[in-house]
Amino acid sequence: MKKRGRLKFRRVKTWKLVVVLIPLLFVDATLLRIDHIKMTELRDAVLEADRDEDDERISQTLEELKGFVFSNIVINVVDDNGNQRVTFGTGPFYLEHQYIRAANAALAEAENTISADSNPNGNIYQLASETCRAQAIANGWTWDNANYINCMVSEIQKYPAADELQDTIAASLPSTELYRKNYASPLWAPTLTGFMILLTLIIIVVIFIRGVIWVILRLSLLFV
Repeated sequence: MKKRGRLKFRRVKTWKLVVVLIPLLFVDATLLRIDHIKMTELRDAVLEADRDEDDERISQTLEELKGFVFSNIVINVVDDNGNQRVTFGTGPFYLEHQYIRAANAALAEAENTISADSNPNGNIYQLASETCRAQAIANGWTWDNANYINCMVSEIQKYPAADELQDTIAASLPSTELYRKNYASPLWAPTLTGFMILLTLIIIVVIFIRGVIWVILRLSLLFV
């Protein structure tokens, strides 16, 4: 049976394989597009939960996104310092609001340390807060705006007596990498998309091999 199957396949004309290949490429592109859209919807759900400041929903949607990306072929175009590149997976995205909440909590804790600190400049946190509050009002920043946090850190670091204090603040602020997510998908997965791509690759390889054989035969006839 296997031998008969191979013989039947060998009898299939190359031009027929090309005809089959064209719609297969369209199907592959459509399936990959569907997987990409699904990934985008799941990633948007994570970012929406982040904006809503719902940590439980953030964890839940992250797990759903991670599970889908790890088990499907997801091709994505991401911006890399102004350059567009193709990657397999979500590409980097950030839980900005969750970071801002964590950073504010760290600054609030630092306020207690700074207020109690016997610093010749007085309450450094209060001085920085007065400066940044004025900028926040002028620029329309809310208390949890990233610009406000950056302003506070920058102002606190201006005081020469705050070297040890700066280390405390730097240690207390969470790393932005903890809130940076980037899930990579496999190059191939046992899904409908994966099997259709595999079939397409097999047909392309067969067409290529037949093309090479045809060229070799033609060249051999020239030297006979």
